[in-house]
Amino acid sequence: MGVKRNVILGILTLATFIGCGLMAQAQEDQVDYDGFVALADEVSAYRVTRLVDLETFNQMKAEGGTLVLDTRSQAAYLMGHIDGAIHLNFSDFTDAKLAETIPSKTTRILIYCNNNFVDDVAPVPVKRMELALNVPTFINLYGYGYQNIYELDGSYQMADPNIHWVSGAASL
Repeated sequence: MGVKRNVILGILTLATFIGCGLMAQAQEDQVDYDGFVALADEVSAYRVTRLVDLETFNQMKAEGGTLVLDTRSQAAYLMGHIDGAIHLNFSDFTDAKLAETIPSKTTRILIYCNNNFVDDVAPVPVKRMELALNVPTFINLYGYGYQNIYELDGSYQMADPNIHWVSGAASL
């Protein structure tokens, strides 16, 4: 009885290790770092042509068929955002969530992030420049097929009347 029990436990343990190894393999297959780097390289020159100053950003924002997308955390968005912006947290980007949020893949999308503001206070603390949220947001939108993207260029104060900042009551 003891040998049979040990054999069964051994087989179950082995099956568990094999299963864990297969799950780890499946998870590895869902991450393509080289693909992301290639996509970022593809987007690089295009992105430079899609940087717009504040005046152009506001002109585009006023035109129909344009969506201002805020991808910061929901808490930061609730504390304040550019008037008219809709929120979709960057970490929630999926085909389904983007399709729910953005009317079509041809919709003009305006993006901005913390690093467009010099205030360096909540809800827009400045990030390391090379890690500013605009960059992965642009790359991901492009990669999901939304290529009519424009990014606010430059840095401004939230109090600048041309920013049209809307403050909320939430706190970080």
